[in-house]
Amino acid sequence: MDRMPTRADKPARRVALFGVLLALTVALAWAERLIPMDAVLPGAKLGLANLVVLCGLYLFPMPWALALTGLKILLTGLLFGSYYSLAFSAAGGALSFLAMVLCKRLGRTVAFTSVLGGVFHNLGQLLCAWALLGSMGILAYFPALLLAGMGAGAAVGAVGALILRRLWPDADKTS
Repeated sequence: MDRMPTRADKPARRVALFGVLLALTVALAWAERLIPMDAVLPGAKLGLANLVVLCGLYLFPMPWALALTGLKILLTGLLFGSYYSLAFSAAGGALSFLAMVLCKRLGRTVAFTSVLGGVFHNLGQLLCAWALLGSMGILAYFPALLLAGMGAGAAVGAVGALILRRLWPDADKTS
């Protein structure tokens, strides 16, 4: 059986892999909505769909990974959220993506890249809430979200590193 190439050397394979990963982000975002995290920490999520985005960052060239991130935000926002949740996701996703691209370019591990992505995602959402609400009081929530982002990022990063190592051993993990 032919092994899936790292950067999908054939255009049709790359597009097919992209489509599968995008569908997986939507499915995982839906599944995550079934987990009652608001009882533990309002606004916090496990970041299951971000696992796919993290893998996409290492499997695709940067423009494709950015497209995967943007389409995930748009589709999950339109399907499962509101205009506000779409704004929060866009702010968090943009900051998270920038932090993860920088981390990857600096040669950090997949797990560390994911932790930084989780922290910056929460920071982006918090800054968006501050901009929309106009209240500095919302920033008091940052320590809790910092810990949540670190925890979820570590878990997603550990699983992401395992997936990349097992399914795509030649995935570009440092550049």
